[in-house]
Amino acid sequence: MRLVTDDERRARLGRRHGLAAPLRDVADVARALTCLHATEPASVHLAARARADVTLADVDAALYDDRSVVKQLAMRRTVFAFPRALLPAVWGSAAARVATQQQRRLVKEVEQTGIAADGALWVRTHLDAVLDLLHTQGPLGTGQIRAALPALDARLTRGAGTHYETDVAIARSVVVVLGAGGRILRGANAGGWKLSRPLWTPTGDWLGEDPGEQPEDDGYATLVEAWLGTFGPGTEADLVWWLGATKSAVRRALARVQAVEVRLQDGSVGFVLPTDVEEEPPVGPWAALLPALDPTTMGWKGRGFYLGEHAERLFDRNGNGGPTAWWNGRIVGGWTQRPDGQVVLVPAEELPPEAERALIDEARRLTGWLDGDVVRSIYQSPLVRSVEAAGT
Repeated sequence: MRLVTDDERRARLGRRHGLAAPLRDVADVARALTCLHATEPASVHLAARARADVTLADVDAALYDDRSVVKQLAMRRTVFAFPRALLPAVWGSAAARVATQQQRRLVKEVEQTGIAADGALWVRTHLDAVLDLLHTQGPLGTGQIRAALPALDARLTRGAGTHYETDVAIARSVVVVLGAGGRILRGANAGGWKLSRPLWTPTGDWLGEDPGEQPEDDGYATLVEAWLGTFGPGTEADLVWWLGATKSAVRRALARVQAVEVRLQDGSVGFVLPTDVEEEPPVGPWAALLPALDPTTMGWKGRGFYLGEHAERLFDRNGNGGPTAWWNGRIVGGWTQRPDGQVVLVPAEELPPEAERALIDEARRLTGWLDGDVVRSIYQSPLVRSVEAAGT
């Protein structure tokens, strides 16, 4: 079993993720990374900018004009921006799993809150009603859907008695089921680049066709193949976490792509594609400032080889990574912005002079690119929050 050292993994990360050398355009970035996190809309733009010479308008064009990159709820009930060609695989596997889970939850809530005795029938009826509405009057925002279908204005309380308690209109849950199932898509955005106010659009209308979905095992195999090309070597645990799937689904997919076992520096077993077993050449020095929930930051469950001892300072308790500063394949700090838009580096360790200079230069470039826009992430790291609170 070949040993893949942490140094080699960091070299792979730098080259394949477009950080040690730039990629061509937004679609190229999405393909290289398998998909981009889109829970916070600004992260899509910032992740693309970190890897290619693109503008805000370029990213918007890929999302809303060319539609080469498409937002979709999928793994771990998270919104991602996928290369268009991956959508059939996603719909048949990770997204289908989320859609099934969300529909079952909605059926139960409809019955528990007394909206209908037969929750399954109520949900099917109103899923169809929303689809009909969008085909005849769409694209529409969630609020417009709720206004057109008064039954969807019923309220649900989730997380009662907890810190996460929230009261939502049932329209939101119905739309989530349809979106996760790939029957409707997040079309044009009625907000700015930092806001998510999608106009829901039937899939065929947004894409110009309905490409259908792959069978479940085929879909998982396609995603695992893409993930290994981006993140390999990675462990079975990494894949189970990233896909939000079962061990059995991951094992079947690994077998289908004929993944090859390698030994990682921590002693665990990782996998690479059969065409990707050769040693990765080293890469030159590189620095990057990545947004919250960046695909590189969130690509693995086992993060020791690029995160070291910084987990508690740079990730929240749920494992969400805030905006990060990278030097040669390692996270070495975070970053924030002052009210005037200036990007400020927040080191998590003492940096070599070369790294500090490179990251400060990157902060200047990012400040210019943002041109006064201030991006505030709810996933900002504990390290940066402590610095902000101290006013330094």
